Amino acid sequence: MSSHHHLNSSSGEIDHVHFVSEDIGALYLSEEYSDVTIVVAGHKFYSHKLILAARSEYFRALLFGGMKESAQNEIELNASSLPAFKNLLKYIYTGRMSLANERDETILDILALAHLYGFVDLEAAISDYLREILNIKNICSILDTALLYQLEFLTNVCFEYMDKQASDIIKHESFLQLSPTALSELISRDSFYVPEIDIFLAMHLWIKANPEVDNRKVIAQLRLSLINRKDLSKVVRNTFVSDAKILDAIEEQDDLGTLGLPYRGRLLIDENVAHPMHDAQVLQGEMRSYLLNGDTNNYDMERGYTRHTITDTHEHGILIKLGTQYIINHIKMLLWDRDMRSYSYFIEGSMDQVKWIRLVDYTEYSCRSWQYLYFQPRVILYIRIVGTNNTVNKVFHVVNFEAYYTNHTEQLSKGVIVPTQNVALAEKSACVIEGVSRSRNNLLNGDVTNYDWDSGYTCHQLGSGSILVQLGQPYMIDSMRLLLWDCDNRSYSYTIEVSGNSWNWVMVADKRKESCRSWQIIHFHPPRPIVFIRIVGTHNTANEVFHCVHFECPAQSDDKSPKSPIQRGHLSTSSDNSNTPLPPPPPPPEVATEAVHIDSDE
Repeated sequence: MSSHHHLNSSSGEIDHVHFVSEDIGALYLSEEYSDVTIVVAGHKFYSHKLILAARSEYFRALLFGGMKESAQNEIELNASSLPAFKNLLKYIYTGRMSLANERDETILDILALAHLYGFVDLEAAISDYLREILNIKNICSILDTALLYQLEFLTNVCFEYMDKQASDIIKHESFLQLSPTALSELISRDSFYVPEIDIFLAMHLWIKANPEVDNRKVIAQLRLSLINRKDLSKVVRNTFVSDAKILDAIEEQDDLGTLGLPYRGRLLIDENVAHPMHDAQVLQGEMRSYLLNGDTNNYDMERGYTRHTITDTHEHGILIKLGTQYIINHIKMLLWDRDMRSYSYFIEGSMDQVKWIRLVDYTEYSCRSWQYLYFQPRVILYIRIVGTNNTVNKVFHVVNFEAYYTNHTEQLSKGVIVPTQNVALAEKSACVIEGVSRSRNNLLNGDVTNYDWDSGYTCHQLGSGSILVQLGQPYMIDSMRLLLWDCDNRSYSYTIEVSGNSWNWVMVADKRKESCRSWQIIHFHPPRPIVFIRIVGTHNTANEVFHCVHFECPAQSDDKSPKSPIQRGHLSTSSDNSNTPLPPPPPPPEVATEAVHIDSDE
């Protein structure tokens, strides 16, 4: 036994963990103190009940759980593989294992035992290692094991690898050893993308190699309608597929047309597939070299965007062809935004440029700057962007376009995002288009503490104008929150109207008869797709100007409103001191010397 003396004298902590593990590790396969013998495939392993039970729930139940084994000194286990059990037993005693020189089969056997005996951390560590050594030869057996023990993480890693190598996987001999469960899970994936005729041929071989297996579930995953008629009649006919199924497939091709077929497509997660690196190209549109070049900074009146003429018949558009058919559910697009203009548009997807499906339809809304768009995952080869309106002229300009598949959490309602976070922010393309302030987007900068008589608010003269906020795109909104200027004890009255396009307005808050101070939370039902929010002050007990410090939608955390300055004790307004003169009220807009006047007609 070791006899080193280590004391971390400063803290009084003694740490000799490594001695403990060395001393217990030394008992591995030692007859000394052994009180149970484990027999695997005729081999005897001298072991210690206490150590086995301390390390594993399984052995605790077996050795001390009152089963007949707990009375025996020799226990036979039917572990499938001797080398695997040897590795596991050594791990039980030492906490160490080296996988680098083991055969793949042994590693999978160890994984099976780790799962059986409840070594969760070992299971996770082996899964991580398998992920590093995945290759075309072992992937099928690793997938089978992962599915058998419901190792979700490893299963997903296998599927991602197989999606990428699909055409090699179906030709590899190990494909024939896949279990029926693994095979049907694999080919049920939209992202397992190879020509369907190749999947059919591979499956034909698999059925011949596994004659004893019930293959109905597997056959059900075949997408016969993706195989052309010539192959259906020449190759598929007279095999395991019935004539009735072939006729169904032909009928489906006729009825669904190109758009409704159950396509497969490549899946790249969180990667922009509308990029020249993935062979995407712009087939239509003027100045098309700018759209996919990734430059979102260098653009002006003359250059840096792709455009098309806007007409009522929508015959012009910008057409993109992806490098292959991809599964996408997210588009990011930058509309030209060097002034205050807005655009309307729709985006369609297609496989053949004949049948199109609307991915996004914002023809009824005013949109500006960055667009963050989500839709149902679709297999798409062609994307068409059609501008339907520009508030300044008859041309549609897009600076940058990206397409993705992303595991997002955005909720959609009628094709519009239902946000949970505040979207009235400059970085979400929102802006203040009417109102007076020292800096344009003061109202939306999230600062609810730095404001005084002189700055930090946005205002308008009572009886004329308003404070008008425009979001970057429509959002489904049912609440908003604002902070009225509250550095003294004044109160305000106001109304709030909303619109998607700036001509149809709906009132969501009417506070004309109320005295309102400081934080305001507005809820309305049903939620509406909103782009514009118009706040109109109707009364102020102190002067003829309406002042708002902060606006957000949807309303964030009702209960955590920051304390307003008056509550933070900036001003002495306590009752015993009521004669203290307050500073003068802020000047009305015309004389707010450095104020930036933001006009709606800009």
